[in-house]
Amino acid sequence: MAIRPIVKWGDGVLHAPSAAVPAVTQDIRSLLDDMHETMVAAPGIGLAAPQIGVTLRVIIVDLSVGEDPAQLIELVNPEFVSREGEVREEEGCLSVPGYAGSPVRPRFVRVKGLGRDGSEKVYEGEGLLARAFCHEIDHIDGKLFVDRLTPLKRDLMVRKLRKRAKANDWDEQER
Repeated sequence: MAIRPIVKWGDGVLHAPSAAVPAVTQDIRSLLDDMHETMVAAPGIGLAAPQIGVTLRVIIVDLSVGEDPAQLIELVNPEFVSREGEVREEEGCLSVPGYAGSPVRPRFVRVKGLGRDGSEKVYEGEGLLARAFCHEIDHIDGKLFVDRLTPLKRDLMVRKLRKRAKANDWDEQER
């Protein structure tokens, strides 16, 4: 297991859809382990493979930030089964440090994908869990929360992010 560097906004890997995983192999299980180590070290409640430079449809979510192993959700090739309601809550992203926004997300989601053992898993979530699933699935679709903001807020944030990306100045303080 290894902690990997987190890719920041502006890197092309974050802005392109990821490839489906043909099978859950030992390499995918090792990727899941590295993702978990990286997410907990960051710390965060979710991570998608593109955030560590891997363009595969793999996500993890753990609302306990590594405190409760039973809360770790690992999904390969996740997809939405259903989405209901609408809510706007603030969220941030490990790939956009120092910034937050309030995109509209479903209040409830049901997702399915493959677990680390290759069997199909189905999860339901509301509130923060629903938002985390949406956020991470967005990553493997090549989207970030910034892309879901209102046009004015998105444009203002993108201007700031371009300056930070150009200067490679990603300290945690918002400027």
